Amino acid sequence: MKALVLSGGSGTRLRPFSYSMPKQLIPVANTPVLVHVLRNIQQLGVKEIAVIVGDRGAEIEAAIGDGSRFGARVTYLRQDAPRGLADTVAVARDFLGDDDFVMYLGDIMLPDGIAEAAAEFTARRPAAQVLVHKVADPRAFGVVELGPDGQVQRLVEKPEHPRSDLALCGVYFFTSAVHEAVATIAPSPRGELEITDAVQWLLSHGADVRAHEYDGYWRDTGRVEDVLECNRHLLDRAVRSVSGTVDEDSELVGEVVVEQGARIVRSRITGPVIVGAGSVVRDSRLGPYTSVGRDCVVTASRLEDSIALDGSSVTGIDGLRHSLIGRSASVGAVREDGDHVRLVVGDHTQVEVAA
Repeated sequence: MKALVLSGGSGTRLRPFSYSMPKQLIPVANTPVLVHVLRNIQQLGVKEIAVIVGDRGAEIEAAIGDGSRFGARVTYLRQDAPRGLADTVAVARDFLGDDDFVMYLGDIMLPDGIAEAAAEFTARRPAAQVLVHKVADPRAFGVVELGPDGQVQRLVEKPEHPRSDLALCGVYFFTSAVHEAVATIAPSPRGELEITDAVQWLLSHGADVRAHEYDGYWRDTGRVEDVLECNRHLLDRAVRSVSGTVDEDSELVGEVVVEQGARIVRSRITGPVIVGAGSVVRDSRLGPYTSVGRDCVVTASRLEDSIALDGSSVTGIDGLRHSLIGRSASVGAVREDGDHVRLVVGDHTQVEVAA
């Protein structure tokens, strides 16, 4: 089996961060979303991975490299315009050949992995198998309707009156049968080749299409709120580890990770929290549910349920919650009250908050 990972989206809902970095590289628990994706694929034993990129391909390639750390070889393929998910299959046609493959959106979090779904696909080998998840309100998703035997009967994109609560998760398994479908379907009203149309074409031509219900944690990281929620979920799995320096006037409570080269000075850290390599936390309180990236500086501040990206600094803010601070951003404050603030600050930005 090969893998096709889609990382060409522009991430408009994650602005301002997606102006300066691909959305797939936004870190969750100090690890880019795309790395979480590739680790899941690694668990399947896949050795050949194609990553579809757009205009930000050089940044993604610099972050991921040749794939050797994932036990695979990564090939980068460029989609010159957002022509739809099915179009990426056409872009990767030569790479895929006649092999089975998993197609995986590069901005979704499935921390429980997809090994069970992959094993089911390998055992049954339907023409297509889609990963689905039960949701409370299916109207915002592609919805899958199943027959009594578990076969997919119909796919409906964002139905006004859904007849199923099973939403597409962004992971698809295919045999080579999908290539004929992709070559045959026409662009949708929005001008793109939809992967749901390709799967529906297979259904209409008598192919076996199955669904695997994923009952683990699933989140699309398309918004700041989603990134923070994913960060909380992954930090709940953190295991205490202290490789950096913690002075005698500091206190670590619970599951706290202090990476090598990080320093904690006269501070209280309440886990789950990660403090990245080279960062300095001084006269501050962190946590719970806070990730501090590499080479950050947090001074005389209190952060909770927040993410500070690499190289950022926070000074003099006593009560920062539910916030995302961009790379090399600087946030400072002179405050006289104890109010909490929420900030979404883009990369390389300086912000002063006064009260």
